[in-house]
Amino acid sequence: MAYITINRQNFYHNLNQIALKTGSKEKIAIVLKDNAYGHGLKLIATLASEYGIKHAVVRDLAEAEEVKALFESVLVLAGESRVDEVCSFAVNSIEQLSGMEKGCRVELKIDTGMHRNGIALSELDEALDMLTEKELNLIGVMTHFKSADELGSEYFWQKKYFELAKQRVKERGFANVRFHSHNSAAILRTRSFDEDMVRAGIAVYGYDELPGSFDKTDLRPVLALYAKKVATKLLKAGQRVGYGGTYTAPKDMVVSTYNIGYGDGWPRASDKSPYRTSDGLEVLGRVSMDLMSFESEKESLCIMDDAKKAAKHFGTISYEIMTALSPDIPREVIA
Repeated sequence: MAYITINRQNFYHNLNQIALKTGSKEKIAIVLKDNAYGHGLKLIATLASEYGIKHAVVRDLAEAEEVKALFESVLVLAGESRVDEVCSFAVNSIEQLSGMEKGCRVELKIDTGMHRNGIALSELDEALDMLTEKELNLIGVMTHFKSADELGSEYFWQKKYFELAKQRVKERGFANVRFHSHNSAAILRTRSFDEDMVRAGIAVYGYDELPGSFDKTDLRPVLALYAKKVATKLLKAGQRVGYGGTYTAPKDMVVSTYNIGYGDGWPRASDKSPYRTSDGLEVLGRVSMDLMSFESEKESLCIMDDAKKAAKHFGTISYEIMTALSPDIPREVIA
């Protein structure tokens, strides 16, 4: 099977860069949802804990159960909720509050303009009333920026709306509440962080997705994808490779198959615009479910060590390239 390496040194370097922005690693909540963006949920959680990260963000309770022993708090973004000493649960609608248990730790999500989920400002007082009536424990208030990684005014007016929400929560007498709105793009572009926590996702894995007009932060990719050789053949000029024979050998050449394909989460894409590995080797013909062919005799090949570059080739984003990788691919820590 193919394998993935996780570079500990690069991971800690990225966390250092974010800590410089927040002023303290104590304010970093690492986003571990969807198998830690494809890096390996338990593995990354362990490395983060060893670095000193105290807070995490996950998709659901199943993910939370795998990592909660490593952190002081775990924010669960979706799914079922329950009374838990470590986990808090994002409230994405007024209706959700009615089904939550007394004593449940909750974090109100305010819809400041993304219009995906969250409590509208006009609903905030009603939500706070329900929290009190149901004896729920308000741990945090949060929002999510829809375009912090783009030029324009939307980021600023979302910040303004969130300030109004924070002010109202304080006016209502709620204390010991953490306020957080910054994702990776927001923390990378800010020069004056003044919130209680940042939910750091793509940045900790090595990618600054801000356009070139913003100052760049030195981030380093953490994940690299490798495949091992399965078989080697000597092709004669004119012989064709793979399904449909879409690649024709222009000369006598040595071709090997390697054990990765779209069954492992690698894009099948089009053989009319073949992908090149980090070493410059071109995929020959179509990607199979479990195999790809290259002009190589190496025992292993680095298929990708920069998801952003790979994403550019496939016309997508680094997030999709990484999260699509099968959780069954072995992951090992290096450096």
